[in-house]
Amino acid sequence: QVQLVESGGGLVQAGGSLRLSCTASGRTISDYTMGWFRQAPGKERGVVAAISWGGTRTYYADSVKGRFTISRNNAENQVYLQMNNLKPDDTAVYYCTAASGIFWPRPLSDYNHWGQGTQVTVSS
Repeated sequence: QVQLVESGGGLVQAGGSLRLSCTASGRTISDYTMGWFRQAPGKERGVVAAISWGGTRTYYADSVKGRFTISRNNAENQVYLQMNNLKPDDTAVYYCTAASGIFWPRPLSDYNHWGQGTQVTVSS
């Protein structure tokens, strides 16, 4: 069982940047497809980005393409989300998530390991 802990959230002005980190423990993340989801108040949780076990394949939601970059360091058991040109609509709780196994792509229902989330607030 892998445990996930997010960090790096905070308050930033529109146009600014943040880098979220996800630190895993319990198992090596090389056994998992990893992703970032987010949930804004009153909205359902949705996928932001995902990355294959080796880091060679990525997926981005249309709303973040060209602004966000997902990456991973299997040796350090960490996953990152670099967020640039942030907008007020990016305000949400961001969750790190893992799906067991290494095939790609993964349906959303496969993501069954979750961190506690980190708040990102973008002011206009």
